[in-house]
Amino acid sequence: MNIVSFLLLGFILGMRHATDADHVVAIATIVSRERGVAGSVLIGAAWGVGHTATVMAVGAAIIVFGVVIPPQIGLSMEFAVGIMLVLLGVLTLTGMGRAVGAAHAHASVPGGRALDLHDHLHAHGDYVHRHPQGRVPLAHGHAGEHVALARLDRYGRGWIAFHGWLRPFAVGIVHGLAGSAAVALMVLSVIPEPIAALGYLLLFGLGTIVGMMLITLILSAPFTFTAVNLPKFNWWLRVASGLVSFVFGLVLIYGIGFAQGGLFTDAPTWEPR
Repeated sequence: MNIVSFLLLGFILGMRHATDADHVVAIATIVSRERGVAGSVLIGAAWGVGHTATVMAVGAAIIVFGVVIPPQIGLSMEFAVGIMLVLLGVLTLTGMGRAVGAAHAHASVPGGRALDLHDHLHAHGDYVHRHPQGRVPLAHGHAGEHVALARLDRYGRGWIAFHGWLRPFAVGIVHGLAGSAAVALMVLSVIPEPIAALGYLLLFGLGTIVGMMLITLILSAPFTFTAVNLPKFNWWLRVASGLVSFVFGLVLIYGIGFAQGGLFTDAPTWEPR
């Protein structure tokens, strides 16, 4: 019964683990691009799966094989979180610039009188392209006779769908690397049996997935609402999320890399957390 209670505690602590500040900042930056609640929840699930995969892999190596992680490697895994947050911030802010350009660009095309065409700059998330579009449905550049452009659109949307899953999954992997050692060492100190300890890690990971899905559900609400009703305010929300991610990442980079006992100091020290 004590083991069952501890395993249940692992699920609850996994849900709480999803609320760590660096996790919330990263996922909020990614969710800021979404315009639907369902897509945001799937982003949370993808992050949780990536996080759980690395926690299980690193945790199993520590629990089953007794692997000891040197301070330099441990600090490097945490340092990667700071770099990732900075990159997420930069990608969000530069993506915002492309979206604004797409929203305001409108240029006429010479020779388009027959179909009453004008040049249309078109955006699907981060994917921006230009195609001719008319005021009547048959004049739209995505029509069947415009095969190359229609194919480009299909490939672009397919890449966006894949990219929408890949980014949170990769972010979850990085976060999992940074926190897996602390979780595994804590479990090993309480549950010496490897099978039970791995079961704890699995439930911890499932709790993290559920917790992050709930967090993304909550975070997506203001972005989804303002995207439709207050587009200008939505733009500022996305800019703010990118700036927070960028600044938070810089703080982590300095604290983990250059502060006393940091990765790039003469005597790096690491305490898994």
